[in-house]
Amino acid sequence: QFLYLIDTRPPHKIPMTLNVKDIARRVRDAGRVAAAAKLAQRNDALRAIAAGLKANEARIAAANAEDVAKAKDDPEVSTALANRLAFVGGKYASAIHGLNDLAGLPDPIGEVQMHRELSPGLVLKRVTVPLGVLGIIFEARPDAAVQIASLAVKSGNGVLLKCGKEAVTTCTEIVDVVKEALKDTAVPPDSVALLHNREQTREMLTCDKYIDLIVPRGSNSFVQYVQANTNIPVLGHADGICHVYVDAQADLSKALRIAIDSKTQYPSACNSMETLLIHESLAATFLPTFIDAARAKGVKVNGCDITKAIDPSVGDVEAGWAHEYCDLECAVKIVSSPDEAIAHIAEYGSRHTDAIVTEDAEAAAHFQQQVASAGIFHNASTRFADGFRYGFGAEVGVSTSGMPPRGPVGLEGLITYKYFVSSDSSHTVGEFSSGEKSFTHVDLPKNA
Repeated sequence: QFLYLIDTRPPHKIPMTLNVKDIARRVRDAGRVAAAAKLAQRNDALRAIAAGLKANEARIAAANAEDVAKAKDDPEVSTALANRLAFVGGKYASAIHGLNDLAGLPDPIGEVQMHRELSPGLVLKRVTVPLGVLGIIFEARPDAAVQIASLAVKSGNGVLLKCGKEAVTTCTEIVDVVKEALKDTAVPPDSVALLHNREQTREMLTCDKYIDLIVPRGSNSFVQYVQANTNIPVLGHADGICHVYVDAQADLSKALRIAIDSKTQYPSACNSMETLLIHESLAATFLPTFIDAARAKGVKVNGCDITKAIDPSVGDVEAGWAHEYCDLECAVKIVSSPDEAIAHIAEYGSRHTDAIVTEDAEAAAHFQQQVASAGIFHNASTRFADGFRYGFGAEVGVSTSGMPPRGPVGLEGLITYKYFVSSDSSHTVGEFSSGEKSFTHVDLPKNA
């Protein structure tokens, strides 16, 4: 049994009438305790959350059914969003499995990245530490609440969650279960909190004293809004305009499997294919095959003029080439070369994930070197761009920034480092300025 001198009430019962700064301060204070917890204690906390989710599956399913029913009755809620809302069956089981997998990963905290003798008796270490408090604004995906909370626990961070309004009922139950599970662990329940409305989101953006990183998951315009309205560092998770390019030297059976999987395996995901690029030499043969297979899966196909000339039933690309359908719909463009495909991706892509299908190793290498996305795949579905599939346990989002972290952001993206300098006596800079002592700068074993 652990004693926390943060609040005497059960943490999941603390009223949300508190202003966001007060909530963020609680999360910060609790996060400091979480950061001091040993790896085994944080792993125990993850397993407690997994057990809590398993024991409360019916409770969370009931809340989720309420959210899904409301979404289906709301004409403003898209099919893609409604699909993301569902949190039952395999998706629920995967979330629990991901928690247990995360418990088996190495400790991201306390890793010695540098160990250097500056001078005899004066030693420098660079050691990984938690960022502090994360503010994560995510779409109406209840499974994201589980992933993000679990990553925060494993990495010793506090976290403020804000979900899409369509998932509030489900996410409230999830966070309550998480807090209940943490009560008997070394990780304080107050290290996880959920915000409920847009007003709280706006207030969160002003909490630069308590929050160390904001991760907004959503459209480019939303990410830009967040960046323009906060002094807190922002790690943007924006649109997923993902492409598959079928090269002249592609194995067409592979190309069909990859394109169909990239579009239909989970069309509302940010790593699903939105545009298929086909080399002109394959237009007459591969395009009809793809269209038939896509339509058999319920996909609406839109295309360029060449595509429409081959199949007049194809729709126009009315939304433009930089559109994220997040649904059973995609665009097709015929290109004359790999370089035209690369140029199209540079113009309309979102630097998320793009793939080439080819048996030409040089063409694949050229594509992977030239495309500026976080993930560039050769003969593989874009749907592999995922923290769980990368072995990260989970992810807080996908960063499309050119600066690290980029791609699926797991534990490594939620830590920073500190420099520790230790002296065996009382070293002063004056001794080095006078020449009495000198620097040696000898690297030492990191685990010494």
